[in-house]
Amino acid sequence: MSMSDKLSGVITRQEELTALMSSENLSAPDFAALSKEYAELSPIAEKAREVHGILSELSDLEELMSDADTDAEMRSMAGEEHRALAASLPALEREVQILLLPKDAADDRSAILEVRAGTGGDEASLFAADLFRMYQRYAENHGWRFEPIEVNDTELGGFKEAIASIGGAGVFAKLKFESGVHRVQRVPATESGGRIHTSAATVAVLPEAEEVDISVDEKDLRIDTYRASGAGGQHVNKTDSAIRITHIPTGVVVQCQDEKSQHKNRAKAMKVLRSRLYEAERQRQQDERSENRRSQVGSGDRSERIRTYNYPQGRVTDHRINLTVHKLERIMNGEELDHIFDALLAEDRAERLAELQ
Repeated sequence: MSMSDKLSGVITRQEELTALMSSENLSAPDFAALSKEYAELSPIAEKAREVHGILSELSDLEELMSDADTDAEMRSMAGEEHRALAASLPALEREVQILLLPKDAADDRSAILEVRAGTGGDEASLFAADLFRMYQRYAENHGWRFEPIEVNDTELGGFKEAIASIGGAGVFAKLKFESGVHRVQRVPATESGGRIHTSAATVAVLPEAEEVDISVDEKDLRIDTYRASGAGGQHVNKTDSAIRITHIPTGVVVQCQDEKSQHKNRAKAMKVLRSRLYEAERQRQQDERSENRRSQVGSGDRSERIRTYNYPQGRVTDHRINLTVHKLERIMNGEELDHIFDALLAEDRAERLAELQ
């Protein structure tokens, strides 16, 4: 199907949706579904009409220039306008191509953030805590809900592991390229000799799953309760409120001790479990559709070093797109991350456009 046919199809479908939504017999769920489709199509339809308008103008100008009755001055003016319009068309068509790219169904979802200390001992745990707080500040700056689910801290204030739920529209679309190994180069606070150490932390971002997405059979679960430990309040040593859930078929283990209530801890743990199972199924389907595809951006390979935070030089480098930003402090405060996220998204789009050629 040609680009012109695709654009005509989008305009036609938008007109159909307008007519369908005006029906008096439409149920509330059907109206909601049609409204969602209409909202998704509208930006594409607007650009499609713009492209069609330019193509129509170009055709009219070509007819004017080829008409023997057109005087030289008018033909010259038409030629200049034709060149200007023709020059604007490729950029507009690229915008339309980007809008027509298949959308990740999970992009609109909230997300589960998991940060774990990697190689580097105490310094790795401190860096993991810094990353966790970086994402928390970024979420707060965007008006998202940031809810810690499980934090396994250290005596020095670092995090061996930290998990949070981040709620809001389009959270996963923004954060999905963060999965991988993040490396830090700096002089640890515990280093008396002033030597620069290198350590790492692993980040995983999963689309938050609902119960309708993943059906979990109770008989497939082993649920253990135990007394919480570590920072968390005086209650932690008094009741068996902490929960550990093992999904027997896959071996996935999730635990939560953040809440005083065993019921709340179980609900949070189930949220993480469903999201991990949902992401595993998404990954399986993606692998089936493109067995040998390994995208430069968003591969999700957690063994892949994706970014380095160099404190002595005040820079952050994303190795997938060779982007270096000399605003480390602002990035760690969650203030300049969009610069990196937008570049990653642009590269992802370029990669997917190239595959369609």
